[in-house]
Amino acid sequence: MATHVVANQPDQNSTTSLNKEASYALIKRILPKFHDRFLIEYIVKENDKDVFELESKNGKIILRGNHGISVASALNYYLKNYAHCDISWNGNNLNLLKELPVVPSKMHQTTPYKYRHYFNYCTFNYTAAWWDWERWQQEIDFMALNGINMPLAMTGQNALWYRVYKNMGFTDKDMDAFFSGPAYFMWFWAGNLDGWGGPLPKSWMKSHEELQKKILARERELGMTPILPAFTGHVPPAFKDRFPQAKLQKTNWEGRFADTYILDPKDPMFQEIGIKFIEEQTKTFGTDHLYGADTFNEMYPPSKDPAYLAESSNAVYKSMATADPKAVWVMQGWTFWDKRDFWKPEQLKSYLNAVPTDKLIVLDLWSEVQPIWDKTDAYYGKQWIWCMLHNFGGKINMFGDMDKVSIAPSATFHNPKAGNMIGIGVVPEGIEQNPAIYALMLDHVWRDQVIDADDWVKDYVLRRYGKKDVNVEKAWNILHYTVYSADGGHESIVTGRPTFKKSTDWTDTEMPYKLIDLVPAWDHLIKASPNFKDVDGFQYDLVDLSRQIMADYASILQQDIAMAHQNKNMKAFQLKSNQFLELIKDMDKLLATRKDFLLGKWLNDAKRWGTNDAEKALYEKNARNLITLWGDKDASLHEYANKQWSGLLNGFYLPRWQQFFKEVKTKMSSNQKFNENAFKEKIKVWEWNWVNGKELYSETPKGDPITVSKMMYQKYATAIKIASKKQK
Repeated sequence: MATHVVANQPDQNSTTSLNKEASYALIKRILPKFHDRFLIEYIVKENDKDVFELESKNGKIILRGNHGISVASALNYYLKNYAHCDISWNGNNLNLLKELPVVPSKMHQTTPYKYRHYFNYCTFNYTAAWWDWERWQQEIDFMALNGINMPLAMTGQNALWYRVYKNMGFTDKDMDAFFSGPAYFMWFWAGNLDGWGGPLPKSWMKSHEELQKKILARERELGMTPILPAFTGHVPPAFKDRFPQAKLQKTNWEGRFADTYILDPKDPMFQEIGIKFIEEQTKTFGTDHLYGADTFNEMYPPSKDPAYLAESSNAVYKSMATADPKAVWVMQGWTFWDKRDFWKPEQLKSYLNAVPTDKLIVLDLWSEVQPIWDKTDAYYGKQWIWCMLHNFGGKINMFGDMDKVSIAPSATFHNPKAGNMIGIGVVPEGIEQNPAIYALMLDHVWRDQVIDADDWVKDYVLRRYGKKDVNVEKAWNILHYTVYSADGGHESIVTGRPTFKKSTDWTDTEMPYKLIDLVPAWDHLIKASPNFKDVDGFQYDLVDLSRQIMADYASILQQDIAMAHQNKNMKAFQLKSNQFLELIKDMDKLLATRKDFLLGKWLNDAKRWGTNDAEKALYEKNARNLITLWGDKDASLHEYANKQWSGLLNGFYLPRWQQFFKEVKTKMSSNQKFNENAFKEKIKVWEWNWVNGKELYSETPKGDPITVSKMMYQKYATAIKIASKKQK
């Protein structure tokens, strides 16, 4: 069957010309006061790789590239390296002088990577669930500036599935039991759950189909090749009744939700549905011939028989390729790590080799910590992409291994054992946090040599804050070798369900550094703050570091409370628990100063999509649930996606701890034993009521970030230094 491409949309696998109009529009969005100082010129690819040039000529800055991404990358290179500016999720520095800095000699750059991938499926929920076009436009610009050419594009697909299944005789009731709510699409797409957080309103499907058209149009006009979804075999629960002759298999997501159903790969309806979906999608959204599909995400396949696994992957690919002969399957390698006890060499080879080598790209999803490529002979010769995952659940704790990220991508690219490595990628479950780690990773896009992390940090701080300062350099040197020298993040006990244990479910408080070693960075940023009080990125970084130190201190305080309880020392228990509760309130006050840390923004963005009160209530419940309990009252994933946000601290975490301490105190006063399990069952009811609540939270920042950070420093720094010395 012929592939349908949206009108005026070129085949992205052929040579694409530069869309100057789109590039000028991007410059105008980024630099509205300076857009007329730039000229755009076209240059051809170099050795079939994207390229850009940068030059000053006749009072103008010339940006040359083979498409919009290259031009945007040239602009970003200029801003970072000549104008000392920075664009990030968490604070921009675009304080350009009237006279733009001159480029002293022509700058020429070629990327070594065919593909630069972006987004995890989870990002569409943990961060982007409620994004409108304005926010998407900002992210697409960010992608272009950083050389991304292969973004996941998952928005709006429910409308397509609705039409496919309606044409097959399924009812709205059938679809209501199938589609999840908007906060849970990733796990619906992956076949992990059905119906949770729904029913999905038709208004959502309509609005997000239109949103996806805008997203794709913008990505394509800049030269990106978006990855669209394909059929994995996951079908509605009603399928067994509508088509009783179909061969279905049950799968389950580690007991977290009810069973879901997948079609047997040999069932003829597998191809029928897969082809129908691609055709409907291509008619609606066009195609760039890249398709994402992940079978068995965090689930065990029904059989470990290599023949079955080969049939399964071949069925997915065949349904793509029949509808689009140019189809290339972009597959996440996460399941090969997550269920590594299942995916032995025989199973993995069978699964991968059932797809033509040039028609499959594997994303090595957690390359910076748990690479699979080096355990599988580089995926047995398949094309693959080195990816940095970094973040789980959209949590905001400061962490990342700068030294590893500065070395590993390019070192792997030059490793003879890396096989068919064709790109790099950034695949966090949640973004809008730790901007430095992502800036470091994205600086690999246009280079194939390792980055000196110490030098990079100095350059980063200069462009982020706009001028040199000895205190910020000292602070960031400390950050580099404390929070940014660890693979994994840790949580604060504040966001964990109340307990006397040091760590609890999805709340590991083990610090990979000594808090006493981190606090001096706070000293230095506070000293530097008079020089940077109006710098957006500095404000964010100071608030974020203040939050991190206070959050770490909370875990130390909690263990003091546990000790007081164990020793039956009521005076110490009362003192430390009051300090703990006051600390939570102070963290809330601190985080209220920045838009980045507001629960109200998350909830109100969700409600804004509602076209009536019922829809608004549904979306708000989705938004509340995902970041707290995740599922129902007894969900095992509670706190997986915890957030240290103003509003959530005072509205959710604080009342939990208040109830915990009140009950413990009552038991201590009467010399009775406190039953933590009984408390847990009781607090679950309170938590579920909060998820279903409607109290309002502000989406407007309150207070000055620098002033409040200084207040917290003056109140806590000395006490934290004393307490952290006791840290083992």
